[in-house]
Amino acid sequence: MSDKSVIIDVDARPSDSPYVESVWRSRSEADGEFLSVAASNWEMVITELEGNIHLTVRGPETQSKPAYCPPAGEWLGVIFRLGTYMPHLPTVKLVDDEVNLARAGDHTFWLHGAAWEFPTYENVDTFIAKLVREGLLEQDQVVAAALDQHANDLSLRSIQRRFRHVTGLTQGQVSQIERARLAVALLQQGVAILDVVDRAGYADQPHLTRSLKRFAGQTPAQILSPELAKEMSYVSMLGLVE
Repeated sequence: MSDKSVIIDVDARPSDSPYVESVWRSRSEADGEFLSVAASNWEMVITELEGNIHLTVRGPETQSKPAYCPPAGEWLGVIFRLGTYMPHLPTVKLVDDEVNLARAGDHTFWLHGAAWEFPTYENVDTFIAKLVREGLLEQDQVVAAALDQHANDLSLRSIQRRFRHVTGLTQGQVSQIERARLAVALLQQGVAILDVVDRAGYADQPHLTRSLKRFAGQTPAQILSPELAKEMSYVSMLGLVE
């Protein structure tokens, strides 16, 4: 990474909710460009900027893309587990896209016809629990079984269709993206390239390089280099990298 980061003070934690992968927050020190790393999970992001606040539902991203970070902003993000979905807002329609929810008031936004208070880093688990109680957030057990490689009574084609409808992606896409994100996290920890090839399950170094150029926008050597590495979006690997 470069000496001067666009995003600073990034905090992340796991959640008590089985619907949530992790919760993160960050604030920007200065404006600038960064690379948004491909992600298989969808998320909610609350942005506070220039006295305004809004909530964005951001879908999975199938490749890296450049993005701009404004100065003096604060963000709160909730990354949802694969298989978690909102019935009224299908994830398959959000792939490589996002939706900004309308403001209802100074501290509230509209969601499915009702006004909701913007959550905070401290009370976001309560917010998620309320979404579940109101039927606005559900989990698909077929997807959960497929991710755990558990058998069920559906045909392979039915499972594949269900998986893509719920997550927005195929199982193959999820596997490729998660492997690339693991590789990025390992490289950011200073793990040698050949060790990353082995630990992340790539066939060889060229395979790793092709994957990271597509999903992270940089080569392994660039990510390892303080001089060459570009700022990247937050990569949550809680529980995967020791």
